[in-house]
This record gives sequence, C-alpha cells and structure tokens, in this order.
Amino acid sequence: MNWRRETFRILLGTAIFLFFFYFPLKERVLSGAREALLLTHWYAREHVIFCLIPAFFIAGAISVFVSKESVMRYLGPAAPKPVAYGVAAVSGTILAVCSCTILPLFAGIYMNGAGLGPATTFLYSGPAINVLAIVLTARILGADIGISRALGAIVASIIIGLIMAFIFRREEQARLSQFGSEDIPQGRPLWQNVLFMATLVAILVFATWGKGTGVWAEIYRLKWPLVALAALSLLAELKAFFGVRLPWLLATAAVVTVGEILFPGHEVSFLTGVFVLSLALYSTGGEARTWLESSYVLGRQILPLLFFGVLAAGFFLGRPGHEGFIPSNLVADLVGGNSFAANFFASISGAFMYFATLTEVPILQGLLGAGMGKGPALALLLAGPAVSLPSMLVIRSVIGVRKTAAYVVIVIAISTLCGFIYGLISGG
Repeated sequence: MNWRRETFRILLGTAIFLFFFYFPLKERVLSGAREALLLTHWYAREHVIFCLIPAFFIAGAISVFVSKESVMRYLGPAAPKPVAYGVAAVSGTILAVCSCTILPLFAGIYMNGAGLGPATTFLYSGPAINVLAIVLTARILGADIGISRALGAIVASIIIGLIMAFIFRREEQARLSQFGSEDIPQGRPLWQNVLFMATLVAILVFATWGKGTGVWAEIYRLKWPLVALAALSLLAELKAFFGVRLPWLLATAAVVTVGEILFPGHEVSFLTGVFVLSLALYSTGGEARTWLESSYVLGRQILPLLFFGVLAAGFFLGRPGHEGFIPSNLVADLVGGNSFAANFFASISGAFMYFATLTEVPILQGLLGAGMGKGPALALLLAGPAVSLPSMLVIRSVIGVRKTAAYVVIVIAISTLCGFIYGLISGG
C-alpha cells in the first residue's frame, strides 16, 4: 500500500468530516449554496439556448470555413497593427455579446491563427464595448460615466492586446510559425463565407437582443420575426452551399413551426430546430458534418467549465441584488470613495463576478446610491463585463494558465487605473 497517497486521502476525508461535523458559518454556506444553484438555474435558462448554442456554431464555422490565410491576413503577426487591432476592436463592437458568448468565438479565431494581441483585444472588446450597454449607462448613471466607459473600453481593449502580444512575443512567434507553414486548401468563394457567417451572426444578435429605448426598442419588438428571417436564409444557404437535402430542411422548418405552436416561448422550437438541423448536417457529411463536429467539440470543451464557474461565482458573490457567501455590505463598504484601494477592489470584484449583459447598470445604480465612488463604478464597468470567473476557466483551457493569469491581471490593472483617474477628474 502507498501510505503517502493514503495519508493524503485520510487527511482529505478527515477535513471533510470535520467540516460537516462542525459546519462553520452554517447560514453563510447555505446562503452561498442557494445562490449558486439559483444563479446556475438562471444562467441555464437565459444564456445557453439563444447565446451559447449559436455562438458554438459560429465558432465551429470560423474554424472550418474561414481560411487561416484570411485570419492571418487581418489578425496575424504580419498584419499592420492598426488593421489587426482595429478589426479586433470593431468586430467586438458589432457582436456586442456577453463575456461567456464571446468565448467560443475567441477560441475559434485564436486556434485559426490570430495573434494573441488582436485575439485578446477581440476577447475584451466583445462584451465591454456593447453599444446598448453604453447608451443605457449614460441614460441611467449619467452622460459623463457613459462616455468615460466607451472611451475607456476602446482604449483598454487595444492596450490589453498590445501588452499581451509584447509579454508573450517569443511564444507567439513559435505558435504562429506553424500556421504559416501549413498548406492552405482552396475553399468556397469568399462571398459565400461572408454571407454564411453574417447569417449566423444575425441569428445570434437578434435572438439575444435586449430591451432598450428608441430604435433599440423597435428592433426588440421585431426580434423574433428577424430571427425567423435569418433562419430561413440559413436553410437556403445550407441547400445552395452544402447540398443539404430538401427533406431535411423541410423537416427542420416543420419541427420549429410545430414546436412554436405547441410550446410558445421560442425555447422549445429553437432547440428542436437545432437538433434536427444537427441530424441534417451529420447525414449530409463532408463540410457540413465537419462544421457540426467542430461546433460540438468546442461546446464539449467550454460548457462544463462555464457551469462550474457560474456555480462558484454564485456561491461566493450571489446573484445581482442577492447575497452569497461574502456579505454584500462588506463589498459596498470596500468600494466607497475614490481611493486607489477602492478602485482596485472594485476591479477585482468585477473581474470575478458574473454579469449578464446590461445587468451591471442597475447593480451599479444601487451601489452608487449606497456610497460607491464614481471611480470604482467605472473600474467595475470596465472589468466586470469583460471577464468573470467562468470565463477565466474557459480562457485557461484555450491559451493556458500563464497567459490567462496575465490577461486577468492586465484587465484588473487597467480598469483600476482608469477608474482612479476618472475619479480624480470627476471629483467622485
């Protein structure tokens, strides 16, 4: 018997037994466990069907249909820096998704040959430079903090990418040289890929469109007809570009229609449509099956880590407006005023807490009312939507522990600095 290994098991078992025997901080542990389960339940209902599933299919399409040559041309090391970082930042602005939905897309372009700098700029800008969130911030929290958030997020995304590229420049040279030596097969015409990717992105963007005012509210009212229109376009493209047989496409449209009639609310019809479409792609074979398998592999890699991270974030910090293991009044006390420590703590809290898109605004409204300084508010707005505990676990699986740790530290440092400077200028 290996007593060294058995000793570890005995100590671990003893620690678990003592924990349940004494059950320290019983109420806080139970509160954290309750929040962990409820946050995961909310996450499963609000973010998987319409956010992550389309995102996995887009990421799979990027890895299969977008040539490495194209990625290298615009996001690789030989691309001019203004082009590479500009494309990365603008792409994130257009997508405007939350920190978990951007992860499959980030993994897709990184594994397809994008440089670490532009890829991390894209990773940060996607959830941070959300036009609707910035507009909502300006309307509810004030124009000054809304403008500061927009400017800070754009500058921060580029700086973060440049710093990451500089720190890991030698490792990146070795990684990217492998892509440069690969033979690039001739694929389908560029216009077909552009149209196909635009259709997938349209489904994701309209399916996740949130409430707003003015033109955003009008688009929200029409979101499901727009999703249906994009889905019909997708079926036509699958027939024209991939040769998916007509009976499969008709079956997909039929189950979506029947699902919507029997179970109004869109979730069931969306899921059944994805299921039948997956069978169609598998049955068709060739590129269609490769696309399905690539999307599945990304989902298998990312989903378990995301859910584990959501459970942990819920346990320690709770849902927005609810208290987890860590008392919420302790958090509010630590971010009062505009000291450097308050900005630093706000950045760390934002980096580990999970924010769904737009939820950070009402949370900050409450914290500002409780005495939070304007500087820490901006620091949390810059760090919170861009990174979270669930996203850290997934990013680690794509780029490794060291690069993930560096990315998180840089995000926290720049958010802290931006918040501190803004607090000094605004007098908050």
